[in-house]
Amino acid sequence: MTTYTLAFDVYGTLIDTSGIFHSLEKMVGKATKIFMNTWRLKQLEYSFRRGLMDDYVDFSICTREALEYTCLDLDIKLTLNQKISLMKEYTTLPIFPDVVDGLQLLKETGHKVYAFSNGSSLAIKNLIDTAQIATFFDGIVSVEATKTFKPSPVVYKHFNTQTNSTPDNSWLISSNSFDVIGAISYGMRSVWVQRSSTSIFDPWNISPTATITSIKDLKKVLKNTE
Repeated sequence: MTTYTLAFDVYGTLIDTSGIFHSLEKMVGKATKIFMNTWRLKQLEYSFRRGLMDDYVDFSICTREALEYTCLDLDIKLTLNQKISLMKEYTTLPIFPDVVDGLQLLKETGHKVYAFSNGSSLAIKNLIDTAQIATFFDGIVSVEATKTFKPSPVVYKHFNTQTNSTPDNSWLISSNSFDVIGAISYGMRSVWVQRSSTSIFDPWNISPTATITSIKDLKKVLKNTE
């Protein structure tokens, strides 16, 4: 059986960033959905811009600055304590329901499994420890050593270097189409996790190696490519 090295994106793939919804709802009411979506999109945009500008900061800074932008854009005045509370909650977000079962299935296959994220090593360790899924991983690979963010090819090369793997035997698993496209462009295979029926894969004439709706389906995908 072929053994692969698997790079699991964290935010939005394993960790449900919408887990902050209920706390936001208490603060902003009917504006919760647009607030949450704007915050997430701006967080990613800021990381992309930082990468292009060669002006790296910890991903948590992008998150905080995106929160500030969202408040200004929607003209919602949160208190300092509310902002601190939201940022703290972002460090302990819940996992998706399929994650434990899906990772357990992979553990039985002998594949090497890593958490691979734009977040810092400390932040990711805290997330997976809190979610009680740390035992499923062989390690954590963060972009922080590269001083840039996904989808830079530098980041995917860093993953291969850190895990003693090669593009042709490593897979990226992500719900973020920019991440999937970045990995495939670099030379990895990549699985898109379609977390919602309304999620759209970027129409760039680059397709995922496979598309799944649950981490539990990944074992079968990998087996079928041996």
